[in-house]
Amino acid sequence: MNGTRVSAFLKLSKRDLKYDLPASIVVFLVALPLCLGIALASGAPLFAGLLTGVIGGIVVASISKSPLSVSGPAAGLTVIVLGAIQQLGAYETFLLAVVIAGVVQLILGILKAGLIGNYFPSAVILGMLTAIGITIIIKQIPLAFGLTEPHAFEMDNGGGLNAFTDTIISSINVGATIICFLSLAVLIYWPRLKGLSKIPAPLVVVLIGIGLTFAFQSTPWALNPDHLVSIPIVSSFSEFTGLFIFPDFTQILNKEVWIVGVTIAIVASLETLLSIEAVDKIDPFKRNTPTNRELVAQGIGNMSSGFLGGLPMTSVIVRSSANVNAGGRTRQSAILHGIWLLVALLAIPTAINLIPLSCLAAILLHTGYKLAKPAIFKSMYVKGLDQFIPFTVTVLAVVVTDLLTGVGIGIVVSMFYILRANMKNAFKFDVSKDSDDKNRATLTLAEEVSFLNKVPIQQKLYNLPKSIDSILIDGQFSKFIDKDVIEVIKDFEKNALSKGLEIELNDVSYKKG
Repeated sequence: MNGTRVSAFLKLSKRDLKYDLPASIVVFLVALPLCLGIALASGAPLFAGLLTGVIGGIVVASISKSPLSVSGPAAGLTVIVLGAIQQLGAYETFLLAVVIAGVVQLILGILKAGLIGNYFPSAVILGMLTAIGITIIIKQIPLAFGLTEPHAFEMDNGGGLNAFTDTIISSINVGATIICFLSLAVLIYWPRLKGLSKIPAPLVVVLIGIGLTFAFQSTPWALNPDHLVSIPIVSSFSEFTGLFIFPDFTQILNKEVWIVGVTIAIVASLETLLSIEAVDKIDPFKRNTPTNRELVAQGIGNMSSGFLGGLPMTSVIVRSSANVNAGGRTRQSAILHGIWLLVALLAIPTAINLIPLSCLAAILLHTGYKLAKPAIFKSMYVKGLDQFIPFTVTVLAVVVTDLLTGVGIGIVVSMFYILRANMKNAFKFDVSKDSDDKNRATLTLAEEVSFLNKVPIQQKLYNLPKSIDSILIDGQFSKFIDKDVIEVIKDFEKNALSKGLEIELNDVSYKKG
């Protein structure tokens, strides 16, 4: 009976399993290195990355009604997570912020705030993602060259810049560098190879990395344990349960924890809604995901992840698109990929610990490039300065400051252009000849005329050319006219009549205000 209920709840389909099973394996192979790499970039335990992938697959996909979306740790949150862990001082305190983020998302879903993404300027959102890509690239460059020792980045006061440069060069591991650059080449060119492209490039990268690690063992290019993934190896159930880290609820009144939690909730929700929109567009069956239900699912997922020691998660476009391309049909694929991650964590941790960190760095460098590739800057420039400037300002602000401050600055700049456009489009002004061959001006008000349009309308009315003999102010197409604007028009009417200027008002009244 219970099995029937679970099957009905998940809406599992034997008919679609022949598509979803192979797709889930592809998604698993893509997700495994990404979960590890994102945990690495976030400054969190690598186990946390895999745990988040498991929860994103099994928990979120079971609740969500998205047929093809795959959830897990997101590259877009690495900057926030890294800064938050350092800011809050303890990983357990950070986990409490993740739980709070999940609660906020759950509330947003219940309040039907799934349309929240529509209220953020697209230029700012794209700028945020691009800045995250740049930040990921900057932070992964040291690992790409095998620079794992903290002292390698400290300036030597005695030797100055030359000593610092010499320290960096001497600390570079040639083996790790070769693995990283070869991995990048595979990630770029492998998908272009016909017949072989069905095998996920990240899997090929991991296999090459492990192979070269063994090949370099007896050479000067050998990698040491610090250059490899290190997740705990468990031999019993009690050891496995001992890996979980629980949030520190004694910090519940800590203001910083709440700020981090709300920040994660907002950014994760935006990234999820953007990803869901993108996945629905590439869905061959053109199905629509209920966004409010998705926020509820993500909220429960983040609450679960934070409570058990995982990272914040979102719907992720890389894994989701891999699911679509592999022929996935239903959310069974996402659920099964979470199960495979759990099996890998329990059954092959030794094999996972053979993966070089420079492999993961290459995957993240490639991910960062896709988020911040030059073509994005070009496409934004083509759209016009009103899109390009807010986008560029957001990118610079996020990279130089932090994500929340940068997005705030981007929104302010974007609002300037929105208000500017609104002011320009407040009315249409034409001059024509009437039946008596006199110059007649017509000022047609826009559909929405707010108080922001007061100044441009006032300036236009009081700076009419002297050749104008009469004017018509037409509000018949307006659904709303602000009272301040109506007062300006009424004052101008009195002024015009006192000067002998013929004026006609058409459907301009306080009823519109």
